[in-house]
Amino acid sequence: VECYGGGLWHTWFDRDLGVSGRVFVNDESTGKIRQELVKIDHAILRIPNLAIHLQTAKERESFSYNKEDHLSPILASAVKDSLTGSSEEKETPDNTSGDNGWSKHQEPLLVQMLATKLGVMTENIVDFELNLFDVQPASLGGVRSEFIHSARLDNLASCFLSLKGLLEHVEEGGVEIDDDISMIAMFDHEEVGSSSATGAGSPIIADAVKRISHALGAGQNEPILYNRAVQNSFVLSVDQAHAVHPNYASKHEKNHGPKLNGGMVIKRNSNQRYATNGITGLVVRELARGAGLPPVQEFVVRNDCGCGSTIGPIISTATGIRAIDLGCPQLSMHSIRETMGTKDLTHGLALFKAFFRDFSNVDQRIEQ
Repeated sequence: VECYGGGLWHTWFDRDLGVSGRVFVNDESTGKIRQELVKIDHAILRIPNLAIHLQTAKERESFSYNKEDHLSPILASAVKDSLTGSSEEKETPDNTSGDNGWSKHQEPLLVQMLATKLGVMTENIVDFELNLFDVQPASLGGVRSEFIHSARLDNLASCFLSLKGLLEHVEEGGVEIDDDISMIAMFDHEEVGSSSATGAGSPIIADAVKRISHALGAGQNEPILYNRAVQNSFVLSVDQAHAVHPNYASKHEKNHGPKLNGGMVIKRNSNQRYATNGITGLVVRELARGAGLPPVQEFVVRNDCGCGSTIGPIISTATGIRAIDLGCPQLSMHSIRETMGTKDLTHGLALFKAFFRDFSNVDQRIEQ
């Protein structure tokens, strides 16, 4: 098991963990290797804490761990053997014919469970990419159910809102009267730098604009048309934002403290960790005002505190397209279980729909 990105790894201890991902299966009937999605959503894995009685005073004072030594999840044990004197669990057969050596490095019980879930033979599983996740479902919290507690709000909340906003824009007839091309892009690997074939640092956005401008030019290669498309385009880089933590309010710049259920948050950083500038910020504020939303909140990191980054600057650098960084406020970012406000989902959806519907009108009002 390998840690991905910058997680709050101490929150993964004593949680019920399942497995999901994709499995590569050798289909003997077709001679092809197919991909199967899999999700085992019951607690097959767990990372247990060390009992307090076995910790030193220093260890109790400051919970510390080694990612290599202390974050290995437990899948199963040999207790059944000691109780019954035998085991019904059989190791995966040693399939030496045509074996590329991959199977001998895998846990037989896990491979067997995957095979059972997919209804295939264990020897037909030739590879997989799996991730651990907390099997506890999302829930509403707070006296008035004003909070959402869930895993991966950063950044599945934005993915959900953008997709739902685009679908509703289409269902309400927006595409039929649009002069613009509305699209959404969901990238991999934002937490580890975006430098991959499917990350924001790839040519995906630039290629999409080129292909669209090529289609609008009736198949003709028109550099001027492409340049105009870039100049007229606008990217909402939407990733979750840091709400003020009531127990750590001093971590926020005192004049820029986003609140849960207070509306969307624009992120600013003069060192270009975020893509927001005066014009792009104004566009979003005008969109929110026109849609009757609460005034957009602002986040600026303290001068004595480090600042995260997003894909906004990466996309702008690679394409030259204007961009802004914004998102819904949340707490416990990168924890196994995060918190955001229920109203902010409504605010976020309304802002996306306003963007798809009203961007051109707002943009044309601003002198460039």
